[in-house]
Amino acid sequence: MNNILIAVNVAVLLLLMFGLFIMQKKHLSFSKRVFTGLGLGIVFGFMIHLIYGAQHEVTIGTIDWFNIVGTGYVKLLQMVVMPLVFISIVGAFTRLKLTKNIGKISILVIGILLGTTAISAAIGIGSALGFGLDGIQLTEGEAEKARNEALVERVTTVENMTLPQQIIEFIPGNPFLDLTGARSTSTIAVVIFAAFIGVAYLGVKRKDPENAALFAKIIDSLYAIIMRVVTLILRLTPYGILAIITKVAATSDYDAIVKLGTFVVASYVALILVFIVHLLLLSFAKLSPVNYVKKGLPTLTFAFSSRSSAGTLPMTIKTQTKDFGVSEGIANFAGSFGLTIGQNGCAGVYPAMLAVMVAPAAGIDPFSPTFILTLILVVTISSFGVAGVGGGATFAALIVLSVMNLPVAIVGLLISVEPLIDMGRTALNVSGAMTAGVLTSKATGEFEKEVYQRPNVVEA
Repeated sequence: MNNILIAVNVAVLLLLMFGLFIMQKKHLSFSKRVFTGLGLGIVFGFMIHLIYGAQHEVTIGTIDWFNIVGTGYVKLLQMVVMPLVFISIVGAFTRLKLTKNIGKISILVIGILLGTTAISAAIGIGSALGFGLDGIQLTEGEAEKARNEALVERVTTVENMTLPQQIIEFIPGNPFLDLTGARSTSTIAVVIFAAFIGVAYLGVKRKDPENAALFAKIIDSLYAIIMRVVTLILRLTPYGILAIITKVAATSDYDAIVKLGTFVVASYVALILVFIVHLLLLSFAKLSPVNYVKKGLPTLTFAFSSRSSAGTLPMTIKTQTKDFGVSEGIANFAGSFGLTIGQNGCAGVYPAMLAVMVAPAAGIDPFSPTFILTLILVVTISSFGVAGVGGGATFAALIVLSVMNLPVAIVGLLISVEPLIDMGRTALNVSGAMTAGVLTSKATGEFEKEVYQRPNVVEA
């Protein structure tokens, strides 16, 4: 009987996907198809949850099949991340788009990412204090206990890794290993390796123009092929979002969300406020925040649904270059560095809020100016070092709490609402990376304002 019910659910998903395909054939815009997939997924997933429950065999079996579409789509995006980053950075050198400003570009991108993370920490602190969040009131169930036990070893890893050691992790000791994405810092390592290849190309170009021209032609051909692969994958976005958000809606623990409702609301208030800061920064640069929201929303929606900054990278780069007018080199720098440095949501808002929540348990007044300033500084520096240990928000929180000598158990106590909050955090991370790309491109003069001002999203 269960198999029949699972088959019915799969048939419904296929029917909904066919509906999205019809929309594509009728040439409805990419944004409309993405949001239709999002809406259908929420309704369908909630219905599955309502009928069977999150842990029922039918739900688990159904989601297993849905993962072919949802997880499969994310994996396709991850498949193309490293080739795209490598070819784009090298191509930026062969097309002379990075050579004059590479130092300035790197400093601006990293500076904006870290600066917005400091602001994110301040907003996270304000939200936690404003909502009166208190970590002492949280209770530990079986799932939370198991999570905290698993974190014990990781805390040791975090505490034993110094900032210089974390920075060393950026250096590509084996670039071929990093091209597989095997390490948490692989993306940055590939950027560095590609930059060395680009600088080497410039040297060869001066001494052996003929070979340099051949190399440049090969890179251009590879870039065209990679971008075509990206385009083919991005066309599947509405279907991927439909399957992913259905899974989220069907398997979420709504009781836990209600129980920890204040923390969820406080988190999203902070995340939305930081997003408003991004829009204000664009306004100060005399760029329309309305255009940014309208054209960036499909990418942010996918980041929200998938909870994968790395999986979103091809869309992040496409949105910056095709919709915002950012140069390819800067878009790749901002997107790649944004994966591991200065993540506004995971490494900014989240650790700051947890630190405020557990400060009273350690006998610290969370309203103390000294504590607040120290916390902002620690969060900002730690957001640069998170890449050295990987693990996103969890490791960012562990680093900050360990450095501040605060209890780390709270990280495990929030496991039940972690997926829901992580959706917003991931979208904010991606927004931070795109904002850094747009602002850097504008500051260095490598910006096509007429592209940014176009009202519509460029079709994949």
